[in-house]
Amino acid sequence: MRADIQGLEITVGELKHLTGAGPDRVYRPPTATKFAHEALKTVGLIVLVLISCWLLVAIFPRAYLLWFALHFAAIVGLIFEDAWKIWCSRQNKDLINLFDDVDRYNGIIEAIEINDRIEDAGNAEVKIADRAKVIQALQLIRDDLVRALKTERILRENKKFVATNSELFANNLRTLNALQISDRASEQGRLLNEALQIAVGVQAEMKKLQDRNAANFKNGKS
Repeated sequence: MRADIQGLEITVGELKHLTGAGPDRVYRPPTATKFAHEALKTVGLIVLVLISCWLLVAIFPRAYLLWFALHFAAIVGLIFEDAWKIWCSRQNKDLINLFDDVDRYNGIIEAIEINDRIEDAGNAEVKIADRAKVIQALQLIRDDLVRALKTERILRENKKFVATNSELFANNLRTLNALQISDRASEQGRLLNEALQIAVGVQAEMKKLQDRNAANFKNGKS
């Protein structure tokens, strides 16, 4: 990985630090179909646990109480974990949308890294023109994503948060739009266009958070 894109990726560890919750805490997308699919997987695991219990009791009948207790605890744990993830997914749709934006952003970083490796292999024609502009756009997107993730956590953990820190809702969309894209068909143009799309998505999520916070504040005063 070249030096100019090192540190741009938002890692799982950084996500957990920023949000207090990793992507593995929720189901994505948070839809009924996804929940049903995961519930069926849990049912399948429970069946396997029951089969395991039956086999162990058949082989070691004297310890049947121990096997029953262990497997019952495992089944309860599976059900609780599934129910907890479904609840978290339904309660944190804004966070899930931001996780999706982070995935798209990291995908651009990965695409650039692969492109660099192809170029280093002797294919000079794939070189990204005006690379500095692309990196600048990605840094702006990263700043917006980090700000959005921090803001979402503040609002999630402080339901009565008052919108006095307007800078939390600022974004770099105008700056990104100011970056001139001379050739949208080029790799540079494609990457900048994807960055702009992510910026628009982040701005929309921030607007939702801001509106929800304003509504909570209004309800608190009434």
